[in-house]
Amino acid sequence: MVAPVQDADSSSPNANQTRTESDALRLIARAEQSVSGLVRKLKKRRHDETCIEAVVSALLEKNLVNDLRFAKLWLGSRMHLPRSPRRLLAGLCSRGIERQDGETALKTVLDEETEFLLLTRFLKKYAKKAASNDRLSLKFLLKNEGFSPQVIQRYFDEICRS
Repeated sequence: MVAPVQDADSSSPNANQTRTESDALRLIARAEQSVSGLVRKLKKRRHDETCIEAVVSALLEKNLVNDLRFAKLWLGSRMHLPRSPRRLLAGLCSRGIERQDGETALKTVLDEETEFLLLTRFLKKYAKKAASNDRLSLKFLLKNEGFSPQVIQRYFDEICRS
């Protein structure tokens, strides 16, 4: 038996939750969302916080919103930029991604070859800073920026061969 259709009063809790869910799904369909980004966008659209909580919780259960997946995709879209791992992680954290999820995503996205390319792009952008520093200072700068010791060593081994 089909339930009778009722008028959806726009102020009823079910109608509010339905609108919130509809907006959330529209945002997710457009682009991958982080939990905090989705919450912020729904608040901006003046949805009720209780509805937002319920909808986001349901989306998390269904794995339609996943911060780790968002972090991997976000990082993947920035691998062509001259950024260091530290700056990429800071970018994720500023978008509401937990540091641990950001670090996990970085480890997943940055294999040695990708990290090496990232390091060379980073040094091209900061060539003046790199050129004015001695080898030890440059190693310290790269380590401080979050590059792995193996990739730093590989870079200096290839520079010495040239």
